[in-house]
Amino acid sequence: MEEIIQEKISADHLLYVSLKYTKTTDVILNLIARWKSMIELAIDKILKKAEKQKKIKSIPIAPKLRVDKIREIYKKNPDIIKTMDLYEFFKRVDNLEKIRENEFRKHVTLKVLDRGKWIEIDMDKLKEYSEILERFITNLKQIL
Repeated sequence: MEEIIQEKISADHLLYVSLKYTKTTDVILNLIARWKSMIELAIDKILKKAEKQKKIKSIPIAPKLRVDKIREIYKKNPDIIKTMDLYEFFKRVDNLEKIRENEFRKHVTLKVLDRGKWIEIDMDKLKEYSEILERFITNLKQIL
């Protein structure tokens, strides 16, 4: 749990300090990468716990199967499902077409073309993601 909290602290610093002063889309991409690694750590911990509790026979190796297992185990928990959706989006971001807007200005925005739709990732969207991840961590504390 300690590692996950450290990742979250680093991500919060990127969101509330680095992005505020640098206003570049590179910081947004770094923040997404940090969140992605935080969720990956959480997925590992959740699956290890589920294996100990005999909810699953073995931990899948493939990332997609790991996410599917978590969706299966926690299908009644909307916060965990939302986080898994977000995680899958974060994994796709690196390979998506990107447009950088208003760099070094107040409303820095990263637009990504995901499944035929442009998604604007700006401060408001990042705060929305942050709230989803905050609820996920609260759930995680109860699980672990």
